[in-house]
Amino acid sequence: MKLSEVKSILEKLEDVNFSLPNGQMVPIHFHVTEVGIITKKFIDCGGTVREEKVVNFQLWNANDTDHRLKPSKLLNIIDLSEKVLGIDDLEIEVEYQNETIGKYDIGFNGNHFLLLSKQTNCLAQDNCGIPAEKQHISLQELTTSKNSCIPGGSCC
Repeated sequence: MKLSEVKSILEKLEDVNFSLPNGQMVPIHFHVTEVGIITKKFIDCGGTVREEKVVNFQLWNANDTDHRLKPSKLLNIIDLSEKVLGIDDLEIEVEYQNETIGKYDIGFNGNHFLLLSKQTNCLAQDNCGIPAEKQHISLQELTTSKNSCIPGGSCC
């Protein structure tokens, strides 16, 4: 989800809530301790130089149960970050301390924000020598397919 989408959602919310991939809610007294830009410049396993940029939100679960982050306050933090840091409308990555610092994509279910699990992937699959995953189909599927080669058919 891009920053502009989050801002648009925040304008319509009364409270800011996040849930983890397991469905557990981030405690309501969390703080957003950072809004920034993370730039990652790297070489993939195929030798291609790449650069990724994301807007980063860091959520912190404080023991300050008397305060709660309101959408207007988070919008102010985002606006200030855009002005001071020159943040563009980039994808958002959220950091949250659970067992370790986790990095999450962000979604929205119509009620609250979702922290979505991120997955690693090889960016140079065509270059690094890992064979493509083979499609597994049964012999039954082959013989019933209209594109299969049946003895006496036009493809044999």
